[in-house]
Amino acid sequence: MNINADIASTYLFTNKKLTLVAVMGVLLGMSIYIFMNSMLVGFDRTSSESIFKSTAHIRVYKDDILSKPLHQTEGATSVIINPKVVPASNTIINPNEVVSLIKKNPDVTIVTPQVSATIFYNVGKTQIAGMAIGVIPSEADMMFNIKSTIVEGDFDKMQGNTNAIAIGSGVAEKLSLKINDNINITSSKGVNRNLKVAAIFKTNNSVIDKSKSYINITTAQQLLKENNTYVTDINVNVRDPEKAAKVAPVLTNLTGYKSEGWKEANESLMAAFRMRKIVITFVSYTILIVAGFGIYNILNMTVSQKINDIAILKAMGFKGNDVIRIFLTQALSIGVMGVVSGMVVAAILVTILKRVYIGGDIGFFPIDYELSKFIQGAIVGMVITFFAGYLPARKAAQVDPVSIFRK
Repeated sequence: MNINADIASTYLFTNKKLTLVAVMGVLLGMSIYIFMNSMLVGFDRTSSESIFKSTAHIRVYKDDILSKPLHQTEGATSVIINPKVVPASNTIINPNEVVSLIKKNPDVTIVTPQVSATIFYNVGKTQIAGMAIGVIPSEADMMFNIKSTIVEGDFDKMQGNTNAIAIGSGVAEKLSLKINDNINITSSKGVNRNLKVAAIFKTNNSVIDKSKSYINITTAQQLLKENNTYVTDINVNVRDPEKAAKVAPVLTNLTGYKSEGWKEANESLMAAFRMRKIVITFVSYTILIVAGFGIYNILNMTVSQKINDIAILKAMGFKGNDVIRIFLTQALSIGVMGVVSGMVVAAILVTILKRVYIGGDIGFFPIDYELSKFIQGAIVGMVITFFAGYLPARKAAQVDPVSIFRK
């Protein structure tokens, strides 16, 4: 084994240029693979965090009911009716009981009701449309981590205060509002309320920041002329957001109301995520495979150049497995040097890029050190290197020394 390693190291260092080219190929493939996959994880995490600042893992609500067309029956005249939404209240009946049922599910962590109300913000002659979300402030903060988005004021002042409102930074900017300023809101039912600004939040989602506000659930019920049992949605968070699609049907069967997972509610966004993942994965694997072909070509060239040496080794008593070990050792040595240096370069790239401020809804570039991607990259890189070295090694092992000597 020591002799095989010595021969492999000799082949490595006698042709330093070819070895360096092979190592650079693995380095480039490895660094880009880790970098792009770390970036993909960062993009997904940032997108999910942005979604979960305003969307629960599961939304439980009363779905619209469609009228069904009458079908023709034997001996009767058929009547065709176009399906339409049947006028009905979208309130959840006995919401407290529904909340209690949902909390019994072991996967559920947080459950909170809410009331959504379409409103107009009025300051003097200025009026802009928006959406007021009636919540129980303490529970809503546990679910959406609202306090982390507060840039001015104190969200805790919302608790139990029916005259307080937390508005988006876009609303505050448009209406020139500050903390403790008064704002008048008008609901779709024509009800007016004067509220005091208790907090201003910024989610980095411009659409939300320019239209959304939080008010006490009791205030939202009053704006819609409803009693204190009126609830339009029940928000549910589960232990693992990725399992929301599996838990949602269970809650539907349990409560009798429509349960919609966050991925189902954001299908267009999820499709964009999947497309992005496919493109990045394809590109990163392609680069690694190209690096593998580089190693294969270099080792194949080495076998051709060292064919006489291989014949002499076999004539001296070296077996085919010994020859395979020699060239595999050479390939794996190139792989180790390329993988280690590639991981270092990837870490440097991540360090540089994570400090770049993009601005807007993103902030700093969404990338971080993903240990799993470093480990995954090292494994994939070594597997590709192994097979890139095994094929030329097997070819070298099949060399017939007699036929070489005759030539």
